[in-house]
Amino acid sequence: MARPRLPSADNGVVDTPFAFLNIPYDTEFVSLYLAYIAGLSAFGIRPTASLEIPGGDRRLDRIFTLIQSCRYSFHDLSRVQMDERRPPTPRFNMPFELGLTVAWDKLNPGTHSWFVMESQSRRVLKSLSDLAGTDVQIHNGNVNGVFRELANSLVRAERQPPVQEMQAIYRALQQRLPAIQRQAGGGSVYGARTFHELRLLARALAREQTST
Repeated sequence: MARPRLPSADNGVVDTPFAFLNIPYDTEFVSLYLAYIAGLSAFGIRPTASLEIPGGDRRLDRIFTLIQSCRYSFHDLSRVQMDERRPPTPRFNMPFELGLTVAWDKLNPGTHSWFVMESQSRRVLKSLSDLAGTDVQIHNGNVNGVFRELANSLVRAERQPPVQEMQAIYRALQQRLPAIQRQAGGGSVYGARTFHELRLLARALAREQTST
């Protein structure tokens, strides 16, 4: 089965590999969110995420199409604790979207590479024991850990940026984030336009790094 096609990549580049980013959208995760955008962009990979998808009855179908359209996906399962907002509820979106990805990969071998990310070693064996035997990338909940585990996951990628390059892009994103949010009209850092602008900036910075 052919992989569904995404719309043209940013800046008209259509041969950029895409990566589906399956992460929690909360305030405590912002630094790692920026780290994923910075790190993937340094590898020449365009991150995409469900936050770009508008709401509606067909949202699940669109998420699955988005996963199918990507060469890679990164699934961060570090938020397994109970969300204490009423009613107290565990979060199921990240493991659910991982399950969709695994099913796609099983039915279409060789079309997609997926990676499981976590902050604590061995916790996945308890939270999702069906993944026993899967190599889980442990980022320890910090930015440099994300960079390290992206490098370990993408060791076969065409571009192999040093960690220092990823750090430089990350610092620039962190510095520009308030201005980007203001231009987007405020609101959540996980807004679709803010994500789009962060991705454009990270891609431009990655190009500058490779041209120097």
